[in-house]
Amino acid sequence: MKRLLSIELQKIWLNKASRVLTLIYFILLSFIALMASVKFNLGISKVQLAEMGIFNFPFIWHFNTYIAAWFKFFLAIVIVSMMANEYSYGTLKQNLIDGMSKREFIKSKFLTVIFFGFCSTIFVFIMSLALGYRFSATTEISIVFSDLEYLLGFFVKLVGFFSFCLFLGILVKRSAFAIGFLLVWYIIENIIKGYLSFGLFPEGNTAANIEKLLPLESISNLIVEPFSRMSVVKNIGTQIGMDNLKDYDVHYSSILIVLAWTLVFMLLSYKLLKNRDL
Repeated sequence: MKRLLSIELQKIWLNKASRVLTLIYFILLSFIALMASVKFNLGISKVQLAEMGIFNFPFIWHFNTYIAAWFKFFLAIVIVSMMANEYSYGTLKQNLIDGMSKREFIKSKFLTVIFFGFCSTIFVFIMSLALGYRFSATTEISIVFSDLEYLLGFFVKLVGFFSFCLFLGILVKRSAFAIGFLLVWYIIENIIKGYLSFGLFPEGNTAANIEKLLPLESISNLIVEPFSRMSVVKNIGTQIGMDNLKDYDVHYSSILIVLAWTLVFMLLSYKLLKNRDL
């Protein structure tokens, strides 16, 4: 496993575009810390984001993982390019000639996906811990380390999304087309959701329950938006008579759905590679 992962990381690091995108990704993640200094003008006063409680424990785990997940597209490009380069530069064929099996090849790619997901999760964990201890109103251990399931949801979210991108990279062989196909699939899912909600099942929760099974939708549902959970937003909602009944938890059923899709993507990737004439 170590040898396979080392081979893939060397390929990524030796490719200038992949190296730059990877560095940009982690630099952008660190920019979350800059949000602490952002101020908004509210009439006669200025409000700093950090003072609004976004870095309070345990809310910070929800907020930071949700924001960090938006930057996953930079690593998605790296994942897709990683696969496209195998075809462009002939390294895939050379690896197979050198004795690597197709199963080992897919395994090496999946290990890279897990590695990126793990490193991202550790990075967000350390950054959130530092920001929380700097700005949180409460730093009791029992509160600090509660709601850590958001980190698990973040990790599974990245692994699932990157596995989908890897599958697309193998399917279409070109990074630009793979990213384009990702956009097309996003549109297809929204069309399906619209048809389910307004066509087949306009009433009840049937449409919503089916939508949760769609790949991109299931990945998106792992961590819902945290903004309506903030006390400032809740107070405004209370004043205008709107009760917030949204469920913000990371559900293990949602994790299982994404893990199931991850397995499907990897099996399909292997099947494609196994049946393809290289």
